[in-house]
Amino acid sequence: MDPRLSHDGALLVLNSGSSSIKFTVFQVADAGKDISPLFSGQVTGIGTAAEFSVKDVSGVSLARESWAERDTGGVAPLLRDLIAWIRTRLPDLPLLAAGHRVVHGGAGFHHPVRVTNRVLDELESLIPLAPLHQPQNVSAIRVLAESFDGLPQIACFDTAFHHSQPFVAKTYGLPRQLSEKGVQRYGFHGLSYEFIAQRLRETVPEVAEGRVVVAHLGNGSSLCGLKDGRSIDTTMGFSALEGVPMGTRSGSLDPGILIYLMREMGMDADALEHLLYQESGLLGVSGISNDMRVLLESDRPEAKEAVDLFCYHVAKEIGGLSCALGGLDALVFTAGIGEHSAPVRSRVCSYLRFLGITLDEDANDRGDTAIAADGSLPVYIIPTNEEFMIARHAVDLMNLRNAA
Repeated sequence: MDPRLSHDGALLVLNSGSSSIKFTVFQVADAGKDISPLFSGQVTGIGTAAEFSVKDVSGVSLARESWAERDTGGVAPLLRDLIAWIRTRLPDLPLLAAGHRVVHGGAGFHHPVRVTNRVLDELESLIPLAPLHQPQNVSAIRVLAESFDGLPQIACFDTAFHHSQPFVAKTYGLPRQLSEKGVQRYGFHGLSYEFIAQRLRETVPEVAEGRVVVAHLGNGSSLCGLKDGRSIDTTMGFSALEGVPMGTRSGSLDPGILIYLMREMGMDADALEHLLYQESGLLGVSGISNDMRVLLESDRPEAKEAVDLFCYHVAKEIGGLSCALGGLDALVFTAGIGEHSAPVRSRVCSYLRFLGITLDEDANDRGDTAIAADGSLPVYIIPTNEEFMIARHAVDLMNLRNAA
């Protein structure tokens, strides 16, 4: 074991995307038993008007400044500036390791792994499966390797949690040779679902052992059916496009639409990719915004229609996942919209009375943890924490935690 890992220190968690870098720095103490956040922040607007901001655990701003003048070469140089800033905040606390959210682990990565040259090569080979996210994840690992010689880096995969799914949930109705080449349903948001499964085991173990649908609703949205804390089925598939309409992503489409757009409108792969990832979903349907808060505050009919479409499809997927689970014992809302939008939770649950779900609207408006009415199946709001899940995996993998 690396001798530095026997000491207390800091752990960096990175989530590097095409237009943003999100990060959290944790303090690791007591031989790894204590993992607590020190500060977190992000670099947003990369490629347009980059801005850097950081807050401590109490929400006090540590920095907020424009990095537009530094925004000249994509994510990598901004990441180097970010690392330099973090170093100034940790003069007496050694950086023990870094954990990365890696969107795609393909069919081979079922668990977090320490990054080696071989692993990095394999992650690069998966870029065609996630062309908008995987390159940034790989780039972040390379930049850290250049900045911190020998720093242990841990890759945690958004797809790994879903490897427990059965054949019928993972397979498309395509020729078998395509499935064998990797054209299958992978699922995403796995780190979030893993965290929720863990929280359920800690707080309501009798529910965690049952059949639970978790609705991870944010700018990117998906749902997952859990049985005894394991993923049985999920709404995202080969890509992060499948499932419900999202902020700017289309959700599931008839593939014939794509053939039509190619033949009749002359759209190529790049144009289709931009349409489906950047111009669709809530933004495309409303023509107003991809932000659920903006749409809920608008009195325009297009805004209402976009919200109604979203809630309808979320409820429809809850019904489908309940079928996959053989019934439903509880429903959990999480992520930005799921945790903070009482109107969305109310509209979704209004479709689910046939499943025995009724909300206590006062509890829902307050944002209580338990929001079901008396006599209803349990409904919970549980904040997710993918960054902590990554930190936990990194600590465990590097043997920072006590053997107990």
